[in-house]
Amino acid sequence: MPDSSACFIDSEKAVKMSVEEVFNKIDCTDKGLTSKEAEKRLSEFGKNAIEETKNSSLLMFLKFFWGPIPWMIEAAAVLSLIACDWSDFGIIVVMLVFNALIGFWEEHKASNALEALKKGLALKARACRDGSWREISAEELVVGDIIRVRLGDVIPADSKLIDGEYLSVDQAALTGESLPVNKQKGDVIYSGSVAKQGEMIAVVVATGGNTFFGRTARLVAGAGNISHFQQAVMRVGNFLIGLSISLCIVLSAVVLYREHIASGTINIQELMRLAKFVLILAIASIPVAMPAVLSVTMALGALAMSKRKAIVARLQSIEEMAGVDILCSDKTGTLTKNELTLGDPLLFEAENAQECVLGGALASKAENNDAIDLAIIEGLKDKSVLKKYEQTGFTPFDPVSKRTQSTVKNSQGETVYYTKGAPQVIIEMSDLKDEVKQDADSKVKYLAEHGYRALGIADSKDNKTWRLLGIIPMFDPPRDDSKETIKQAREHGLQVKMVTGDDVAIASEISGQLGMGTRIQAAADTFKDVDPEKVPTQLAECIERADGFARVFPEHKYGIVKALQKRGHIVAMTGDGVNDAPALKQADAGVAVSGATDAARAAAALILTAPGLSVIIKAIETARKIFERMTSYTTYRIAMTIDVMVFVVLAMMIFPKVPGTETLFRPLTPIMIIVLALLDDIPIMTIAYDNAKVSKDPVRWHMGRVLGVSTSLGAFSVIQTFGLLFVGMMYMNRDLFGQLIMPQHLQTMIFLQLVVGGHLMLFVTRAKKMFFMPPFPDARLFWAIIGTQVFAAVMCGFGWLVPRLSWQLIGLVWVYNIIWMFVLDVVKLIVYRLLDMDALHQRGFIRRQRSILHHYSHHHLHQ
Repeated sequence: MPDSSACFIDSEKAVKMSVEEVFNKIDCTDKGLTSKEAEKRLSEFGKNAIEETKNSSLLMFLKFFWGPIPWMIEAAAVLSLIACDWSDFGIIVVMLVFNALIGFWEEHKASNALEALKKGLALKARACRDGSWREISAEELVVGDIIRVRLGDVIPADSKLIDGEYLSVDQAALTGESLPVNKQKGDVIYSGSVAKQGEMIAVVVATGGNTFFGRTARLVAGAGNISHFQQAVMRVGNFLIGLSISLCIVLSAVVLYREHIASGTINIQELMRLAKFVLILAIASIPVAMPAVLSVTMALGALAMSKRKAIVARLQSIEEMAGVDILCSDKTGTLTKNELTLGDPLLFEAENAQECVLGGALASKAENNDAIDLAIIEGLKDKSVLKKYEQTGFTPFDPVSKRTQSTVKNSQGETVYYTKGAPQVIIEMSDLKDEVKQDADSKVKYLAEHGYRALGIADSKDNKTWRLLGIIPMFDPPRDDSKETIKQAREHGLQVKMVTGDDVAIASEISGQLGMGTRIQAAADTFKDVDPEKVPTQLAECIERADGFARVFPEHKYGIVKALQKRGHIVAMTGDGVNDAPALKQADAGVAVSGATDAARAAAALILTAPGLSVIIKAIETARKIFERMTSYTTYRIAMTIDVMVFVVLAMMIFPKVPGTETLFRPLTPIMIIVLALLDDIPIMTIAYDNAKVSKDPVRWHMGRVLGVSTSLGAFSVIQTFGLLFVGMMYMNRDLFGQLIMPQHLQTMIFLQLVVGGHLMLFVTRAKKMFFMPPFPDARLFWAIIGTQVFAAVMCGFGWLVPRLSWQLIGLVWVYNIIWMFVLDVVKLIVYRLLDMDALHQRGFIRRQRSILHHYSHHHLHQ
């Protein structure tokens, strides 16, 4: 019985070991295991399945009620409950649960990726137990089992081939190789791949999580990246919460000291009024609706993207797509068609290209569904010509002879032999002069250096003397739209890197054709003895400079994404196979292309339903528009919170009493604050439809920039509101535009000013240029704002819930706010100009530092 260290053999090590060494290592023979021994190993080392740690769904849900923003919302709910304010309590609880449900759904998706990977495993296997062959569940396979693999089987575990002629295996879903791989005795076959031709016997060397397939699943389970959207929401929320609480504490402390402690009297009724006022002010200022508003904005964006053939599986991926600056693209089936295509044949004895292709087609058998055979037959311009020939014999490809051969009767009844296969083999068996043979060899070498697969074609009348008809180059051509897509990607500020399981020459050729560059690195060499989780800084820089990667395994793709993220990039990864799943999940924006496997779709954040990468460019354009809308809302929300909170607190500190009375001054009543909060949220929801400009460069949350603009606008808005307050104070108890100004009328003026000024400020924050320049507001946003303005004016004009104002005074407030709208727009432009100058200065400084560092490292390397 093997010890725990010998419970499996890593597939890469098994390749280098002989069959006898494998038998010795795992303590078995070619006769298989006994049922007793198999049960013992199964109980000790576990089932041939992907292990998954099950988390309680309830605990997963409850954790979304824990954190700074949930704490404050919960505190507001408790305070509303104590104050018996049931309407506020209900609204706050609904928002709290809604936000938790969104987070829970996103978390739940991780298990879907593992479930999809499980479905890829074989369900049954033929194993030799107790000296006889039997069909058992693939889960019951253990290391040391002898299994039989034949045409159509899904390989149940990593195994080493020990007997049989040959096996053709499709590993595309695992390694990305576009053609089936021919295996023979001594080779290793991987769990999850599919047998396409042949039949062989193998010994199981690794099961479950220790297989090549299992390591992919472990990477998926461990992969994941905190959304920049989540980070931004937390930072904005914490800022607003901190500001609101601080100002509420200051206000409470000042009023308590001035009205109660300093006077030596405590008025319980006044204390209750103060508590209620501060409570409502805090609730109105806490960004309870902010996550929901941003989520609705992204959800509507997701609907728009679905109409462009891009299904959003994770809402936050929209914001991530807007900021992507590096796109890692799988080659096979993504940049290329995943279809073998024939190049122009290099002719030797054949009179024309079609004669050469016909020879290859006659050495093929369509019924075998072999990718090369089908491609050759498809290369015939007139397939009806095959009806003139009768194939009387056919020898399929095997890894020993490396060719196929057929016996054919032509229309004259003559027997002719045709063969196709590895060009070196066909050249060697053909009757060629030395100089012709050298020419043929050099052409084959040239094709290999340029990434083409080559196929030699020959015919013979006696099965002894062969004529070399020609050499047919084969390649997987780029998609028709790939080059244009790459060009568009670069115009959008995206660097595209190819990632493929094919060889360096093939990757370099395709990459060059698409204009992606030819600096291709062999990932197997780049990541040799390197933990993908801990990529050294120097290697990360090397990965950052490369144009693409060839000979890539799943952990390499995962490591490439991790390394680029370590260098500060927001990374999108496209793919379609099981091998792409870990990197798709780790990437900031994982994209499963059209026709992707279930595992890739489950791990991805964006699923394309149309072929090619052109859909991604449209998705990025949409994502950047959505990002602009979210930035507009965030800037507006912060500025409004500053305006309301700072103004109310400062006004109550500066004016302890209503002028000419002993009544405590309140710039707004509690009902006004509630109505103000409700009216603010109505037009905000329609910002999801707003017309936004598409940035030419990747965009991401620059909180310093957002806070700089919003704080400046908020500060000037406070000045704006105080300006109207001072006008009202000047005319207190006097006639202004036919209205006798009383303290309660002053409150209505301030209320109307905050509604009008706040909504007009939304027009200011939505644009980087002057607010009256295109892109103009969407009709839904425009009329939602106008509608709330009209409603607020009617409220004040007819005295609904607030003291009535004259229509002349309402008009004065409107004119005042329109003038200030232009002032705030100028402030915005100045702040943006200053921030842009600072950003340019910082970028120049960073470039100089990098140049110095590069020069030093280059000099140090030469020394």
